[in-house]
Amino acid sequence: MKINEPGFMPQEEHLLVPIQPESLLIGIPKEQSEFENRVSLTPEGVYLLVERGHSVVVEQGAGISSGYTDLEYSEVGGIISSNRDEIFGCQLVVKVAKPCEEEIKLFKPGQILLSAIDINSLDQEYINSLRKKGVTAFNYSKIIDEEGRASFVRSMSEIAGNESITLVMEYLNSLSGGLGYSMAGVTGVPPLEVVILGAGTVGTVAARLAVALGAKVKVFDSSLTRLQRLRDHIGADVYTCTIQPRMLSNAIKECNVAIGAMRPVNGRAPMIISAEMVSSMQEKSIIIDVSIDNGGCFETSELRTLESPNYIKYGVIHYSVPNIASRVSRTASFALNNLTSSFILRIGEEGGIENALNRNEFLRKGIYIYKGTITHREMAEPYGIPFTEIDLLL
Repeated sequence: MKINEPGFMPQEEHLLVPIQPESLLIGIPKEQSEFENRVSLTPEGVYLLVERGHSVVVEQGAGISSGYTDLEYSEVGGIISSNRDEIFGCQLVVKVAKPCEEEIKLFKPGQILLSAIDINSLDQEYINSLRKKGVTAFNYSKIIDEEGRASFVRSMSEIAGNESITLVMEYLNSLSGGLGYSMAGVTGVPPLEVVILGAGTVGTVAARLAVALGAKVKVFDSSLTRLQRLRDHIGADVYTCTIQPRMLSNAIKECNVAIGAMRPVNGRAPMIISAEMVSSMQEKSIIIDVSIDNGGCFETSELRTLESPNYIKYGVIHYSVPNIASRVSRTASFALNNLTSSFILRIGEEGGIENALNRNEFLRKGIYIYKGTITHREMAEPYGIPFTEIDLLL
C-alpha cells in the first residue's frame, strides 16, 4: 500500500450530532367517511404522547364510534375542540380514512398527514387537490417496520381474518336465513366445509380459527411458499393446494363457505371464482369476500357498506364490505393506535420529520407526497403527473 492511499491519509473525524427531540402538535379529526368507526389514537395513545411532551387536539366526538368519550381523552391531557380549522391547523393530522374534499381545503403547506389511502381508488382531481396543498402525506399501509413488515396491513388483516369467521357463524344460523349449521364441530355430525382463497395473513388467521372450531378447511393460493408457511403455522389438519382450476371448481361446488383473501396483483385481487362456479354452490352457502377493497375474488361480488353488507345471488349469501375491521372498531382502533403512536414518537425523537425521513428508510417507504411533490410512481404515472423519488428530495 502506498503512503498516499486513504488507509494512511488523515481522515475527517465523524462527530455525532446530538438530536434535539421536537414537540409536535397533533390533530385527531372525527372521521367523516360513512361507516368508518375507527379512531387513529385511543386515550392510551394520547396519554403516552402527552407524557412525552407532545400536544394532542381531539375533535369533539372523534372516539365515540369506538367507545371512547371526550372525557376519557381530556382526562389524559387531550385538548377537546369542536373547531375543525383548529384540528386541521395542527402540525400533524392523523386520520383513519383518506381526507375528503372538504377536509383537503383545510390543509396548509408544510403540514403532515397520516391516513390510510387506497392509491388505486384515487382519481386525478383528488390527487392534484391534495398535492397542491403542499402537504407531506403518509399511507398507513405502506409504512414498514425495521423487519420489513407492513404493520398496519398485518394488524387489519388479522382482524379481518377473525371477523370473516365470526360473520360466517352469524350467517349460518337459521334466524339469519342461513343453512342452519353450527360452525363448531359436533360429535357424529359431518363438519362444515370451508374454502379459503389466499394463504396470507387473512387466510391464515381464518383457517386457524375455522380448524379450531372443527371445520374441514381447504386453502388455495398461487404461492406454494405461502401455503407451506400456512401449513407450518396450523398443522396437518388443513388441506392446501395451488390454484388448479378443476380442483378449485370442485371444492367451491362442495363447500358451505368460501372466503376470498387473495393478495392483489398489480393493484387488483385476482378474480378466480366465476359466476358459473358460484351458481354451482349449494343454496344458502356463504361467500365472504375480504378482498373486495382490491376488486374482489368472486365475479359476483358487489362493493357494499356496513349499512347494507349482504345480498343474495344465485341463492348464495354474499358479504363484501371493504372496511370489515370497523365492525370491531375498538379492537381495530387499539391496533391502529399502536402504529400511530410509535410513528409520532419516532418523528418527535428524531427531531422532526426531516431528520426522521433521513434516518429511517421504513418511514420513507410510506410517503406518497412530500411537500406537494408526488413521490409514488403508481399514483402519478396513470395520470401523467410528474413524480420524484423521495430519496432525491431529502
